Amino acid sequence: MSNALLSTFLKDGTSQEHERLDRRIMTLAPFADRERYTLFVRTQTRLQRVASPLYQSERLARWLPGLAARDRLSAALSDCADLGVSVGALEDDRRAAEGVGAGDDYAALGWLYTVEGSNLGAAFLLKHAKSELGLSETFGARHLAGHDDGRGLHWRRFKEVLDALMLSHDERRQALQGALDAFGFAREGVEVLLAGAVVDVQ
Repeated sequence: MSNALLSTFLKDGTSQEHERLDRRIMTLAPFADRERYTLFVRTQTRLQRVASPLYQSERLARWLPGLAARDRLSAALSDCADLGVSVGALEDDRRAAEGVGAGDDYAALGWLYTVEGSNLGAAFLLKHAKSELGLSETFGARHLAGHDDGRGLHWRRFKEVLDALMLSHDERRQALQGALDAFGFAREGVEVLLAGAVVDVQ
């Protein structure tokens, strides 16, 4: 695996965590109603709060040009405003993300891989948000919107730049740990918010 493209190495190394997280989210019925969907959006806001400083990093932008434009924290916060998330809840989310660092720049690459990859799969979530809750890319589901160039092309461009980086074995392992940590933090938010407010959705 050490000779694989970095994106392939990260995909293979996180596939189980990715699948478990996806299954867990859907079993918690995030589209049962707007209240539960709002909790899901808050999990995403927590993740985007941790990731935002990485997107704004000038050091990382030297490796990944155009990085700042991919930051989705503003969109997630706008969704929270659309959905009426309270100031207190937003503060809870800020505190949950506070102090959660990505580590060094190599671990940050793994975090960015995980967060960017989530936008590729967001097409499925956006479809549910539209059909079941009446939301859209301009109200309540902004953070799920695809790029104007298309999700696939936007993701491929990110992977191409990522795969062009020449990292040592240890640096690749650090990136993988960062990606795993990002999945772990996302799962933590799901357990605290969505699982912590389980209702009868049968």
